[in-house]
Amino acid sequence: MDDLWKDNNNLYKVLCFFITENEKLFDRSDARLYWKTVFHTFSIILHVYITAVASCFELENNPDVEIQSLHTYRAGYITGWNFAFQTIFLTLSLVHDILEWLNKHEYSLASRLRYWRDVIFSGLVVPFTLFVSSMFWCVYAVDRELVFPKAYDDVVPWWFNHCVHTNISVVVLIETLLQARRRPRDFKREITFVIVIDILYAIVYYSIYFFTHRWLYRVFGVMTWWQVCLYQLLIWLSSFVFYFIQFPINRLIHGGDDESEKVSTGIIQPATDIVTTVNTQVGEDETTMNGVKDDENNDVNGVNKGNTDLKIPPFSTKSWSLKYRSIRSQFENSHL
Repeated sequence: MDDLWKDNNNLYKVLCFFITENEKLFDRSDARLYWKTVFHTFSIILHVYITAVASCFELENNPDVEIQSLHTYRAGYITGWNFAFQTIFLTLSLVHDILEWLNKHEYSLASRLRYWRDVIFSGLVVPFTLFVSSMFWCVYAVDRELVFPKAYDDVVPWWFNHCVHTNISVVVLIETLLQARRRPRDFKREITFVIVIDILYAIVYYSIYFFTHRWLYRVFGVMTWWQVCLYQLLIWLSSFVFYFIQFPINRLIHGGDDESEKVSTGIIQPATDIVTTVNTQVGEDETTMNGVKDDENNDVNGVNKGNTDLKIPPFSTKSWSLKYRSIRSQFENSHL
């Protein structure tokens, strides 16, 4: 009876097919690419859906002043900035995955996509995702009214809050497990991104306070000015710490460097090429040194016969015995 059910049930056959194919993926060379593509596709769909849901929130005409301010200053929240960074990164990653499936990942377009994908991830996504998640939930644990008042619950679903403050860290975690980024792709550009966003973010919420006499986040309102300054330093410091710790963590997960990366340009040079280059340079150095030694030997043995004046180099720089040996043949072959 079970055999008859299995033979005639199409759903069972489809299920067995997918299970078999997924088991094969663990033995295939493109298994990592498969899971990266699945992850990036699912994540970008989720991000687009979250963006669409956020655009449908009715905040402007809400009678609650807190919710109205949420609409008025919606562009100033770092949560929205970070969500945009992740959306851009996931889009670039998915396009690059498609190019890999098409065997076009060696083209110049794929190289540029790969460069900006890694720069955006390391310089924007990682530091500010970890900053948003850690700061939000730490303040929320102390007093949620300082960062996410209960009034928001009437218009913002609980799952939406987790999507923009919790799941974003899951995206970083899974991406770190799937993709090795042991070194910065372009350190100068990545650290510039961190500095610019830190300063720009501070300008935004300080400007809102000075022009409207209202803090973007209530947590600033319960602090004195020197506490605000210390908290500001903590914000800046945390983003830099999160940027720098990502690389040793990545090396712990994916192992040490198995290839030499040029950090400033992001160009990866295979180790074999480096060995060849070093050997070539050593060979050239040895040739040059041998040439110098040959020249010195020629000078010593009198081969360089054009220099007969003892007052000019090389004779003027040598001892008298060396000078004599250099011109000995001239005296022996001369006729008085």
